[in-house]
Amino acid sequence: MTGAGRAADVVGLATRRGLTVATAESLTAGMVAATLADVPGASSVLQGGVVAYQISVKQKLLNVDADLLARAGAVDARVAAAMADGARAAFSADIGVATTGVAGPSPHEGKPVGTVFTAISTASGTTTAEHHFSGGRDAIRAASRDAVLDELHAVLVGGTKSDQG
Repeated sequence: MTGAGRAADVVGLATRRGLTVATAESLTAGMVAATLADVPGASSVLQGGVVAYQISVKQKLLNVDADLLARAGAVDARVAAAMADGARAAFSADIGVATTGVAGPSPHEGKPVGTVFTAISTASGTTTAEHHFSGGRDAIRAASRDAVLDELHAVLVGGTKSDQG
């Protein structure tokens, strides 16, 4: 499903369940939040988002541990998890969503182009996923957005309000 269609499903489900969402985005640079915001009624769901392209922003605004960033670099599952947790806390949201990865054109921190980590944070825990997308920057960024929206949708379908909030 495309980002726009999945975003409409997410907004509808979150609205019906009374849940809010916040985003922390690196390689997608706000695409996830923008796609959600394009859906009529998104204001009842979307709390806000942080574009955390730089390590200093991940650390200062999302409270990602400086030692973790120094050891693992920005493109890491644990960093994605911390970003999602940080977004959830910063915006007092029920669910935090994060993306970090390498869109190209060159490898970054030893990670090949197309390596992406996504994370979803809820009160019951944080899950991460590793992806390996192909194509140019635009294709990798769009695939990353779509993947995390699919993961968010799965959490909304599978969880209960008591798990999430």
